[in-house]
Amino acid sequence: MTIDIHTHVFPDTLAPKAIAALFESINGLYTPVHDGTVSGLLGKMDSWGIDISVIQPVVTKQSQVVKTNEWVSGIQSERIIGFGGIYPHTDNYKEDIDFVVSLGLKGLKFHAEYQDFILDSPEMLKIYDYALSKNLIILHHAGYDPAFTPPFRSNPERFANIARELKGGTIIAAHFGGHAQWDDVYTYLAGTEIYLDTSMGFEYFTREQFLSIKEKHGADKILFGSDSPWSSAGTEIQHIKSLPISNEEKLAILGGNAKRILNL
Repeated sequence: MTIDIHTHVFPDTLAPKAIAALFESINGLYTPVHDGTVSGLLGKMDSWGIDISVIQPVVTKQSQVVKTNEWVSGIQSERIIGFGGIYPHTDNYKEDIDFVVSLGLKGLKFHAEYQDFILDSPEMLKIYDYALSKNLIILHHAGYDPAFTPPFRSNPERFANIARELKGGTIIAAHFGGHAQWDDVYTYLAGTEIYLDTSMGFEYFTREQFLSIKEKHGADKILFGSDSPWSSAGTEIQHIKSLPISNEEKLAILGGNAKRILNL
């Protein structure tokens, strides 16, 4: 089973505008590989041999919480699993997390840049702690984002702080722990309990960087992700299959680890 832990889609009526706005915000750095709809994603999944994709919404306003989570819940299927989203700047985070749980969503997606928070702040640690107590998985954007300027609010050292502060539960740092910060990933994050996804990785980090981090961190805490539609999952899969690692490790990264943490 091949599982893409990190994908994005939008309602059919909103997808053209959303994709165009995001494409402009990153100055055209990444070209989308599909139209941002569920059907567009499913078509690419068929061509790439992906069994399941996990949808990762980003909530940027409190008013989006109900509608976004209800929509993600409604598109779930045998091939689509949804994470939810909350707006972190609220005193009602427990109610919002309970709502995500009630919809049967598997986790929460956070993006420190779009949502304007510091990754390891005391306020966010309280939110993570409650979400993890509800058996939700947490997935974070990590590192560089071309729509924003440094210093970035998430980095490998802050993820390492979270790993020390929180005991138990599953937290995923996207972009292999910190996009364009992979030396720091090796120094601070590799070897902790934080999972890493591979999204938008092999186009940017070297094979040697991947292998050194994998060796220190363990293949059992690495998850295949693409950040689709902003990267080709098919290309990412081929990179993983070509690595000089065991077939067992490849299968774990491509889907076995995700199957385990998602309880499939």
